[in-house]
Amino acid sequence: MQTPAEKYSPPPAPSSPDAVQTLGAALGGAAQRLGLDPSSGESTGRVVWRAMGGWRGVLESVLPSAAFLVIYTLRPDPLWLSLVVSVGLAAVLSAIRLLQRSPAASAIGGLVAVAVAAGLALWTGRGQDNFVPGFFTNALYGTVLLVSALVGWAVIGLAAGFLMGDVRGWRQDRRKRRAFFWITIAWALLFYARLAVQLPLYFSGNVQALGTLKLVMGLPLFAPMVAVTWLLVRALYPAEKATDTPSSGSDRAA
Repeated sequence: MQTPAEKYSPPPAPSSPDAVQTLGAALGGAAQRLGLDPSSGESTGRVVWRAMGGWRGVLESVLPSAAFLVIYTLRPDPLWLSLVVSVGLAAVLSAIRLLQRSPAASAIGGLVAVAVAAGLALWTGRGQDNFVPGFFTNALYGTVLLVSALVGWAVIGLAAGFLMGDVRGWRQDRRKRRAFFWITIAWALLFYARLAVQLPLYFSGNVQALGTLKLVMGLPLFAPMVAVTWLLVRALYPAEKATDTPSSGSDRAA
């Protein structure tokens, strides 16, 4: 005869999210913070503008670099002048966000990046070293995107799959898997193209051309890539087939 304790079996513990779900959630959350939610129904232009951060985001991305380029071109010596102005503008823009209690993570991250780059340039005494951190960032992003596509878990597919309640299903669909492979490759090539164009200018010490091309290959290339990615995801997931919330979908419950 079994005792009450032997008869009782506790309910199974809920399964914890696996690595795919966790990574998909992280990437999908990042996309949502940028305003890239395919289920939102917004126009392509509005989505791209939100991804760029609006006028404020454009100023935060462009103004510090543009100020450094202009002042360095007009007066390369002393070097600290153009660097201080660049860091100062980034600090002011971040402070405005904090005072207005608006999301400041991207602005503060930009301020840290500008300050680190300026510190490196001041330490070496070479204006071109102000661009070195950007080279590492482009190399890192490009490599992560390329490797993810080659191993069959394209970053764009993971993010879109989570947002559309299709965490694993997209990999079983040949059309979606191929589309996410190529759009992820395209993003990787964007980052590698920046390196291919800008590194020779860095080694030649052409600070003016390097600064100009950094601006040209920044938002002007980022915006159309966002638009193409957005349109691709919307084509793969027509509105009537989209799930109501990112938390739905049998894949996530597995």
